Amino acid sequence: MSIVKVLLLRAPGINREEETAIAFEQAGAVTQFATINQVARADFRFRDYQVLVFPGGFAYGDNLGAGRVLSNELNLKLKDEIAPFISNGGLVLGICNGFQTLVKAGILPGPTSNGQSVTLTNNDSGRFECRWVYLTANPNSKCVFTRNIETIYVPVAHGEGKLVAPPEVVEKLDVALYYTDMKGRRQAGYPFNPNGSVNDIAGITDESGRVFGLMPHPEDHIYNTHHPRWTRGEAQISGLGSAIYHNAVNWVRSL
Repeated sequence: MSIVKVLLLRAPGINREEETAIAFEQAGAVTQFATINQVARADFRFRDYQVLVFPGGFAYGDNLGAGRVLSNELNLKLKDEIAPFISNGGLVLGICNGFQTLVKAGILPGPTSNGQSVTLTNNDSGRFECRWVYLTANPNSKCVFTRNIETIYVPVAHGEGKLVAPPEVVEKLDVALYYTDMKGRRQAGYPFNPNGSVNDIAGITDESGRVFGLMPHPEDHIYNTHHPRWTRGEAQISGLGSAIYHNAVNWVRSL
């Protein structure tokens, strides 16, 4: 498939859609923005795209909890759109607030019929965390988005990023990304794990590997000059978050 079409969902308070669109366009995709209501009116249809994205931000101000209002809208207005999209092979990406939305809608870790089984709650630090973190990919994960990635360096910006779930759920999760230190070592503690997420989990995927959610922002490191210490010569191509977007586009093109 030569043309890869990406639909990014907008809502009041979402503020990372433009950067995420640029990341996908850099990878060679064509992007389009739409609101939940526009999709509900059939102005846009999920089936006309290969990738569906829930960008970061603070949808509806997170007034009822991070991602809660948007997840309710998704289930009430678009459940009949998103379930077939996933079952027919579409890719879904949720970043930060988008990850919170997918979790609270029961889409991750899935299947949707099970409802919500994990959550993302207040950081252990008790404050908003805005810092750069090292992420190491799980080589055993089915995740399409993290294939051939070892370690990337990207920022986080969230107040409710701690993933928690019952032990029996955690042990079954397909973890795609872990918070680690600069050498890829887990259990490095704060600030390497910025929120206290159980088992240092930064991102998970569903059983298909095509639905992926993560708290950090890979769209904020798609050029070397985005690195906070690039003038000191520390920026490396291998650390770019853009690999996630290239993986998605390349996977669709391979179909």
